[in-house]
Amino acid sequence: MKITLIGAGSTVFTRNLVGDILSFPELAEAEIALHDIDEHRLTLSGMVAQRVAEAVGAKPKITISTNRRAALEGAQFVLNTIQVAGYKPGTVRDFEIPKKYGLEQTIGDTLGIGGIMRALRTIPVMQAMQQDMDELCANHAIHLNYVNPMAMITWALNKASKRVPTVGLCHSVQHTRHELATDLGIPEQEIDFECAGINHMAFFLKFEHQGQDLYPRLQAIYRDNHMPDWNRVRYEMMHQLGYFATESSEHFSEYVPWFIKQGRADLIEKYNIPLDEYMGRCQVFEHAWPYIEKELNQPNSQQSAQLLNELRAAGIKVMPREIGNAAHLLDGLHEVRRSVEFGSSIIHSMVTGQPRVIHGNVLNEHLIDNLPQGCAAEVACLVDKNGVQPTRVGKLPVQLAALMRTNVNVQELVVEALATENREHVYHAAMLDPHTSAVLDLQQIRAMVDELLAAHSDYLPAFLRQ
Repeated sequence: MKITLIGAGSTVFTRNLVGDILSFPELAEAEIALHDIDEHRLTLSGMVAQRVAEAVGAKPKITISTNRRAALEGAQFVLNTIQVAGYKPGTVRDFEIPKKYGLEQTIGDTLGIGGIMRALRTIPVMQAMQQDMDELCANHAIHLNYVNPMAMITWALNKASKRVPTVGLCHSVQHTRHELATDLGIPEQEIDFECAGINHMAFFLKFEHQGQDLYPRLQAIYRDNHMPDWNRVRYEMMHQLGYFATESSEHFSEYVPWFIKQGRADLIEKYNIPLDEYMGRCQVFEHAWPYIEKELNQPNSQQSAQLLNELRAAGIKVMPREIGNAAHLLDGLHEVRRSVEFGSSIIHSMVTGQPRVIHGNVLNEHLIDNLPQGCAAEVACLVDKNGVQPTRVGKLPVQLAALMRTNVNVQELVVEALATENREHVYHAAMLDPHTSAVLDLQQIRAMVDELLAAHSDYLPAFLRQ
């Protein structure tokens, strides 16, 4: 069995995925093929994978290669974590240019102008990978994608695929169940739920404990103002819509037109919205990377404390939990703990036949009635030897589907722009984006898009470089 990780230079993600995979005895002797275009980081990831294998007592065949086709040849499972253009210059441009026009963002990787630009430079690269997978991977192979913008990539790749399907994987459902269980003081494994929608805008349609609906208790948390400060946006949306969303408040605030507005500092303060949050996270990892490299070569119990002190002194604009998470990375390099990611569980179920239910992003082929057919939907999926099998949801509450369609409109226009090489659809996508259109007029939107396309020209297809 061959399992390929594309973008394996994302060392921490690679550690988690490899640790999850090798912790299953049935997968402990698989071939793990690591690929990245950054040879230095790829070498470090190979070291981490070897250490993880030793820690769990597994004996896989671990290979590293900067040759993508070699890494993909014969693979039965492909996991993807790439980022085209990286923090610099990609993310910096996605944030700094819109800011000149008065458009602020929090994360900028899923929707909004940042999500649009990330899709335009990422999807063509992944379509080239798709061609390689269709040509080189084993029969019945599957592509498990962790790359954002998840919905646009899932839509575009499955539309183009001839042989290897893509299932988009996220951790927002698992994380949100854990967060709400903590708010309610209930063990998360005791909560029964149903969840569906689109990536980063799915909702818990049912949320129960021992047969009792938990929504009245969640509404009481909102009324009593007992929600965590960092989760005020989603509690407000639950109050307005009746259901709780699966993605974080910092993400959700930029998918809708109501929270980030020019001249409305009161909203930013009221809902505790962390503008430029993703920029801060990237800066945290820039500080953390030298420590990660040192820890891999010369383990030192003091390095996590040193990193923590450096991050606090740097005054990086980021939520406090991100500072702590970065410092814990160093300690985690020597531990193997199962993550909440679905990737390894999907592989295990497809190999062994053990049935599991995961939440995956797939094409909406008669799964959700009141979302466009063929768009990317996030639904519960049964996984066994037959692969990833989406479950039918039917009709979503009308207010939820209506809100999702405002995001699906943008996704569709970006996918169509790339499929038909129609530059005008990029402007259309930005015009119809809920957050962008709430802040900028049409002339500002066109000027901003032109400036972004020019800045990103080295990473874009030819029709967008004109």
